[in-house]
Amino acid sequence: MARRLPPLNALRAFEAAARHLSFTRAASELNVTPAAISHQVKGLEDWFGAKLFQRRNREILMTEAGQLLLPGVRDGMDQLETAVQRITVQGDDTELRVTCMPSFASKWLVPRLGSFRARHPEIDVLLSTSEGIVDLEVEPFDLGIRSGRGNYPGLTVHRLFDDAVFPVCSPALLEGPNALRCPDDLKNHTLLHDDYPVGWQEWLTAAGVEGADPRRGPMFDNSAMLLQAAAEGLGVALARHVLAYADIVAGRLVAPFPITLTSDMAYYLVHLPRTADRPMIRAFREWLFEEAYTYRAEQDRG
Repeated sequence: MARRLPPLNALRAFEAAARHLSFTRAASELNVTPAAISHQVKGLEDWFGAKLFQRRNREILMTEAGQLLLPGVRDGMDQLETAVQRITVQGDDTELRVTCMPSFASKWLVPRLGSFRARHPEIDVLLSTSEGIVDLEVEPFDLGIRSGRGNYPGLTVHRLFDDAVFPVCSPALLEGPNALRCPDDLKNHTLLHDDYPVGWQEWLTAAGVEGADPRRGPMFDNSAMLLQAAAEGLGVALARHVLAYADIVAGRLVAPFPITLTSDMAYYLVHLPRTADRPMIRAFREWLFEEAYTYRAEQDRG
C-alpha cells in the first residue's frame, strides 16, 4: 500500500516555523522567502484540512492540530537527518567543524590539536572562534566548546573541567623597589581586567586587601590579550587557570600569591543529541576527554 504522506518540503517548512514560531526565521534557516514558508504551510493545512498556526499580526501561535503534528514530524526529521549523516560519514566527509572561544582556542585547544591529528590523520578539524554562543541547530558546526554554567537546552553537554582565577604577572614584577611580595603590594601596581564574572573586587576582598581600586586599569575583551599584557609587564592580571597554565609552565607568567577563587563557571563540550554516534564526533569527544583528564591530573599534582 502506498504511503499517504504530505510533501516533504511542506513538512520541513512547518517544522522550522514551529521551532522558531516565526515564518521569517524559518525562511532564513531554509534559505527561502517568508512568503514561501507561508505558502508551504498553507498547502499543508489544506492537505490536513485543519489550521496548524494562528496568525496574529507579526507573530504565530500553534493550534492544537499543529501541536499534535509537531512531535511526529520532528522525530521523522531527526531520523532522516541521522540516516543522511551516517551515509555522509561513510562517504567523503572528513571535515569536523568545531566552534569555541578565541582565548580558549589559542591558549589551550590549539597547542593540543597536534595529538588529535596524529591519532586521526583522516579527520580535518575546521576551528572557528567566536565570543558569542553559536546555535548548533542553525550554524554548520558539529561541536562546540563553551565556558558557562552548563545550561544549554536541547544539547548533549559534557563537563570538561572547572574554572578558578588568581593573579598572574611577569616574573620581572617580583623584583625591584615595588616588588610583589604580598597581596597589599598590589596597591602599587596596575590591575588588568577582562569581562570574566569573577573580578578583582572579589579577589581583593578574599585576600583582605584594602586601598586598591578594583575598577582602575586597562580592560581587554579577549583574555589571551589580557595574559599577553601581563607577560609584557603592563600590570597584574586576574587569570583563569586553564588559559594561563601554559604561560606559567613556560615561565612567561608567575602566580605571586596562593589565593585562588573558584567559580561556578566551567568548560563544556556540547553537540546535538542526534549526532552523538557520528564516528568523527565520537573520536574528537574521546580525545578531548583524555586531554581534559590529563590537564586535571596536572592541576592536582601542581
